[in-house]
Amino acid sequence: MPSVPYDADAPLLADLMPWSVAPPRLGRGWPTAPDAASLKARWDALMKAEGPDREALFEPTRSRTPHSAVGQLPGQDSGTEKLVHTTGPCPEPVRVLLAPFDEQWLIPDHRLIDAARPELWRVADERQVFVVEAAAVRPDSGEPLLLASSLLPLVRPGRVRPLYRRPGATEPNLAPGLLDHLADRLGHRPDPLDVLAWTLVAVRPGLTVPLTADPELWFRGTELGRRVLWLMRRDGQRPKLPGGRRPYVRSPLPSRPSTVHYDRDEETLQVDDGRISPVPPEAWDFEMGGVRLLEQWFAVRMGGAIEPGALELIRPATWPQTWTSELLELVAVLTLLTELRPQQAGLTVTDPIAAAELQTAGVLPVPDSARRPASVLDHHEEGPEGQFPLI
Repeated sequence: MPSVPYDADAPLLADLMPWSVAPPRLGRGWPTAPDAASLKARWDALMKAEGPDREALFEPTRSRTPHSAVGQLPGQDSGTEKLVHTTGPCPEPVRVLLAPFDEQWLIPDHRLIDAARPELWRVADERQVFVVEAAAVRPDSGEPLLLASSLLPLVRPGRVRPLYRRPGATEPNLAPGLLDHLADRLGHRPDPLDVLAWTLVAVRPGLTVPLTADPELWFRGTELGRRVLWLMRRDGQRPKLPGGRRPYVRSPLPSRPSTVHYDRDEETLQVDDGRISPVPPEAWDFEMGGVRLLEQWFAVRMGGAIEPGALELIRPATWPQTWTSELLELVAVLTLLTELRPQQAGLTVTDPIAAAELQTAGVLPVPDSARRPASVLDHHEEGPEGQFPLI
């Protein structure tokens, strides 16, 4: 990549976190679902089908057919024989971030995924944080420019930037020398999660990230960013609204809901005859890319127009209780994130560390090697038809 001149403006996210990967591309919808049981039932239906019936159910593309020979996904135990010959059980589904703030399940089988991005799977572990560039954010909308998740993200079309280049959080995906330069300017050495926390709240349209040498401002920004990061990742203690504002199911949700309506005056979410309240307007109005997230979340789970005979028609016969719990948590997350927006908007950077300063310090431009994945080989990865590559 040719070097480019840097002016006095804020550095680009693409330079601060230089290694990025396009998000995985599935090519078919049926290997993902809001519940794991449906995925296993879909797999069983595929295994029972033979010949042209299996081919049709699979939904072949130019990249994948039941005759494709591909290797195993890193860290997964799925088979590698051609799917046309497969008879075994479903690989254990894994949790993924399928859409903004929408955690679902995926069959982690390379044979089902057009472009799986194995380099992302190699660095996915309990300490990884994936940063996703949000798409089509409206100016001055307050919508997040970045998402962060501990789960492998399938959110399209923005780039995915892992915080760490290797498993075990051993090599941060940061411009070489950045942490040293920040340590010199701030008087203490931040860790990679601090840099990520600051980035989440300081990032600006155009994905520039103003940095500061003001230790007090840095501390306030990273504290705010840690709160945002916790809400987005939902790791450990689960987010909840205070007692008087916490939503509850006032009337049971129907077994197969078909409509969702929000009563702004009553702060009530009406799901057919079911009622959930209080649901703050901030949660209902939370949008990304012009899409109201709660409406999208319901639309996926209620099912839409699906071609007859498709595997996606296999879904829960009744509304699972776990979906209601996930919904209540999502309402809390969206509400709490909205309440942090004024603090983010008020984060005015003083004593800036400009891109030109980073260039003078030798931090920028980053070497080409920092934009490529690290060499990660903790174990042999099974190739097509059970073969192991020669190293």
